[in-house]
Amino acid sequence: MTSNFTSRAAVALVLLLLLGTAFWSLTTGYSADAALNRTAEYYAVNTPAETGAQNVVTAIIVTYRGLDTLGEVTVLFLTAAIVALVLGQSKAPRGASGSGFLPSGELLQTGTKMLLPLILMFGAYIFVNGHLTPGGGFQGGAVLASGMLLLLLADPGKRFRKAVIHRVESLSGLFYVLIGLAGMAWAGGFLDNRILPLGQFGQILSAGAIPLIYTLIGLKVGAEFSSILESLEETEDA
Repeated sequence: MTSNFTSRAAVALVLLLLLGTAFWSLTTGYSADAALNRTAEYYAVNTPAETGAQNVVTAIIVTYRGLDTLGEVTVLFLTAAIVALVLGQSKAPRGASGSGFLPSGELLQTGTKMLLPLILMFGAYIFVNGHLTPGGGFQGGAVLASGMLLLLLADPGKRFRKAVIHRVESLSGLFYVLIGLAGMAWAGGFLDNRILPLGQFGQILSAGAIPLIYTLIGLKVGAEFSSILESLEETEDA
C-alpha cells in the first residue's frame, strides 16, 4: 500500500516538474509582437465595416471562422451523445426515479424559484447581445445550463422532458447549418451574416444574421449541456 502511494506521488511530482519546465520556458521566452500579423490586421480593420458587429471577436468566430464554430458545436454534441450512451447502462430502473433522494432545503427551493427566471433571462441576454458586448452563444448556453443545474439541485427528483431538449438541440443545429448555406447562396460564403441587413452599428438589430446565429448556438449549447446534466443525474439514481 505504501509503495503504491509512493509510486503515484513520484509520478505526480514528475508531471508537475515537466509542466513547470514547460511553463517556465514559455514565460521566459515570450516577447510581445510589435505589430499585428496580416490576418489579425485585416480582422481588426475590416470586421466592423464588413459585419456591422461592435464585438470584433465574436463576429470573427461566427463569420470568418464559422466552420470552426460548427466543428466545436459538433464536438459538444458528440460528447453529450457519448455521455448518454455510456451512462445509459447504469441508470435506475423505470419507476425508481428520485426515490433515493432526500428533499433539499427550503432556502434552496425558494431561491431557485426566484433565481431561475433571472438566470435564463441573463443567458438569453448574453447570446442575443453577443455582437455588441463580450459573450456569445457558448457563454449564454452555459448560463442556461447552469439554471438547469440549479433546478436539479433544488429538486433532485426532477426530470427534464428529453424530447423537448433533443428537439431544441436538433432544430437549432439544423437552422444553424441552413443559415450557413444561405450565406453561401446569397452572400459571400458559409455563415456570411449579410444575408440580413447590417442595420445601424451598435444597435441590437444590427450585424445582419449574427444575433440569430448566436441565438441558435446558445440554444444548442444549453440543450447539450442540459442533456449531459440529465444523464449524470439519472445515473446517480441507480
